[in-house]
Amino acid sequence: MGIFTRNDSDTAGGTDVLDRELEQLLEDSQIEDGDHERFSHYVPKEKIMESAVTGKPVRALCGKKWTPSRDPEKFPVCPDCKKVYEQMRK
Repeated sequence: MGIFTRNDSDTAGGTDVLDRELEQLLEDSQIEDGDHERFSHYVPKEKIMESAVTGKPVRALCGKKWTPSRDPEKFPVCPDCKKVYEQMRK
């Protein structure tokens, strides 16, 4: 990460770059341990595809954040994800 300075006449500003880099670092560091190993979670299909291509973690409907790497068919559905999904359908 570099240090950027901003002139008063500079409308783009380097601080935007720093903000994006900081946001990405915080997002990447918040991958959670926990029950994602015991359950299959609901995640939008496009996010699963993006994760498969980029390796970026996904966030399930229940809020769990992790990088998918196993067959979800082998595990029961997360009860919290199921509740959120059912409420979304109402």
